[in-house]
Amino acid sequence: MPALPLGERRLRLLHIEDSDLDHQLILAQLQRAGLSFEISRLDSLPAVETALNQGWDAIISDYNLPGFSGLVVLDLLKQRQLVLPFVLVSGEIGEDTAVAAMRNGASDYLLKNNLVRLAPALLHAIESCEAQRARLESDRELIKSKQQLHELAGHLQTSVEMERAAIAREIHDDVGGSLTALKFDLAWIARHCDDAAVQQRVNSALETVSSAIESSQRIMHNLRPAILEQGLLAAVQWLAARFERRTGIPTAVRSGNETLQLPAGVPLVAYRTAQEALTNVSKHANASRVDVELSMDGGVLTLEVKDNGQGLAPGDLSKARSFGIRGLRERAATVGGWVDLSSGVHGTSLILSVPLRGVVHAFDEDFADEGGPGGSATSAQSAHDPSTWGQL
Repeated sequence: MPALPLGERRLRLLHIEDSDLDHQLILAQLQRAGLSFEISRLDSLPAVETALNQGWDAIISDYNLPGFSGLVVLDLLKQRQLVLPFVLVSGEIGEDTAVAAMRNGASDYLLKNNLVRLAPALLHAIESCEAQRARLESDRELIKSKQQLHELAGHLQTSVEMERAAIAREIHDDVGGSLTALKFDLAWIARHCDDAAVQQRVNSALETVSSAIESSQRIMHNLRPAILEQGLLAAVQWLAARFERRTGIPTAVRSGNETLQLPAGVPLVAYRTAQEALTNVSKHANASRVDVELSMDGGVLTLEVKDNGQGLAPGDLSKARSFGIRGLRERAATVGGWVDLSSGVHGTSLILSVPLRGVVHAFDEDFADEGGPGGSATSAQSAHDPSTWGQL
């Protein structure tokens, strides 16, 4: 049901006033304006403090009161974060006092010898506060919505990593095991057959199987990099070397810490960030050099990937389907980190920062029971090292 227009509503008013005569003047002025209202008068600070917990449409307050002032009531409203119309009415109020009251949150101020403007000022103050409350509620809903989207993005990242890990295990256990067994059988045939034609076919088949094993290893590493078992620095060095071989772009890795003791989840986030950054370099940067720096300082892990390429155009990150950097930021947020990106004519720098205190990663909690990375059990990845596939 839509709310009644303000002029037709019955207003609940709190009048903070120690003079009954002045209270009657306020009543007469509001009645003359045709407002429908119920009003309560209080003149002691304890009573006012208690009354503030009740629902009021507006507060009309004198300035000078026994033992306190209207500014004290304003301070109480601010402390309790109450958005309430507050109209200050006084017999003698200086300009400086009136300005101070307005700065502290008063909606308006009037003199007792000129109350003609009371009703319009009161209605305007109520409308303004209701609009402010609506904005605050919208802001809260927006923040809540953003938080829910953030949580959903984090959940999706976690689900993707878990699915990747599950696929990687299946590739290893089913495809990798079958290919390795087949390679053993072909090798046995090659050793026990003297027919040249058969030997030729067997050698060709061995090459095909070896190529399939290498492809399986590559897919495994992309899905769930077993190299992370050797530590983040080793994983980043391997990733950079692989990138350099594939693209021909010289890639240097620097680190002031040979051994990084990192909480569960952080190495995978850092690895994926470096992977995505290098992929973007190969696709868009037209760079001739890439530098990767991994450091730990003040309890914050920092990974920087910097190239000397052409940089990003001003509108690149605002493209409707530009999800790469957004995905990295959501991934970083799952471990309490963030991603900074700067770009110019001399290249692009992407920096991942992760404060390590109190880091918890949902993926590792969910995957720990299966012995995955980050869990307390022995890592299933280390027990099934794909680098050993096909070795005879």
